[in-house]
Amino acid sequence: MLSLLSLEFRKMLGARSAKLALLVTFSLPLVWAFAPRLNVLVPVGIISGWQLPAVSLGVAVQTLIPLFLAVTVAELIGAEISQGTLAPLLLRPVDRTRVIFSKLIAALTYPFILVTSTVLGALLAGIPLGFGTFTGGTGLGPGLFVGVGELSSAEALGQVVRGTLLAGVMLMPTAALALLFGVMYLNTAAAALATIAALSVMRLLVVFPEGLQRILLTSHLNLYVQQGNLTESLILLLIYTLGFGLIAALLFENRDL
Repeated sequence: MLSLLSLEFRKMLGARSAKLALLVTFSLPLVWAFAPRLNVLVPVGIISGWQLPAVSLGVAVQTLIPLFLAVTVAELIGAEISQGTLAPLLLRPVDRTRVIFSKLIAALTYPFILVTSTVLGALLAGIPLGFGTFTGGTGLGPGLFVGVGELSSAEALGQVVRGTLLAGVMLMPTAALALLFGVMYLNTAAAALATIAALSVMRLLVVFPEGLQRILLTSHLNLYVQQGNLTESLILLLIYTLGFGLIAALLFENRDL
């Protein structure tokens, strides 16, 4: 299993789409260091480097990272089908279940990789602003950017780490959905388009009653800034992730490749 996992991570991170995603997610936050109108995004003003991760995540997690997730995770199946490498692998004495679950684990790890890349780029961009104690908020804790008073470096770091982990968790269902569509269509482009289309349709359903909205995946794409009790959102995201992952595994088991 470990050898399969290592193989899947090498293939995933070696893909051109993954390399591009890492380059963009890391370098995009560096733009903030040269952005003369950054205060348009944050009207209260940016006064600390600890605030840039929230700005970067706010821009990236809604569209950019889901797009990268859809393409790269879909390639875990689609690229191997097009290159003819998946069928020979399954002809070996390797259990199909282990193959698909190794792909699933790699896919579910990928959101954390991209979110971490985004945050590291943002922290690098924040060096000129400094990382000392300041009055305000990181945008990832109580009071968001306004804060609730003076914030120490340790507290700010804790909020950034918490926001990073929550952002990764909230994007896991998107990765699992992309893998599911990859198994369904056996084509990278079709699977990626289906993933983005599914997310877009869910966003359009905001016009429906609140009861329906609460169970939509896209209604929880601000989890990384939410405060208070997160249990309901975390349970729902876990259900989506496990559901998409298990369906993908069942389809893969019976799919003619």
